[in-house]
Amino acid sequence: MKITTPINPKDLENLKSGEKVYITGYIYTARDSAHKRLVELLKNGKELPFDIKNQIIYYVGPAPAKPGDVIGPCGPTTSYRMDDYTPILLENGLKGMIGKGPRDEKVKESIKRNKAVYFAAIGGTAAYLSKCVKSSEIIAYEDLGTEAIRKLYVEDFPAIVVNDIYGNDLYETDKI
Repeated sequence: MKITTPINPKDLENLKSGEKVYITGYIYTARDSAHKRLVELLKNGKELPFDIKNQIIYYVGPAPAKPGDVIGPCGPTTSYRMDDYTPILLENGLKGMIGKGPRDEKVKESIKRNKAVYFAAIGGTAAYLSKCVKSSEIIAYEDLGTEAIRKLYVEDFPAIVVNDIYGNDLYETDKI
């Protein structure tokens, strides 16, 4: 199935755990340090550096790009490191996350409550995934280096639905 960003919440109703998807549109990168800063902004009533409503955050810290490339290898980061920060982002409109590995119970409950989706990208395919990235721009926290928040434009970025809006979890049903 193909999906585009920003995500139309109605489209999430059709996504089921275990389904393969291809994502096209703008997605944002963020890892633990950036997540911490985003949550601090929200807790202090300040504006985020980008509008997260109906967006996807990709848990990645891409390697430097070679000359002529848009981005370096960009494989997914283990998602549980963002679990403490995820529920508040979902409550503020985030609709999708891309990473690897299972999520804790509070995140899975928040995904279901906020009708969001957690996607997995296949680890070990960082060079391949970078070919799906057509543009990359640092938009916040440049001081974090590879963990800076980037706005990526992706075409047919492959992912698998792990946690759908109905509470299904591919890691529990298929033990991937």
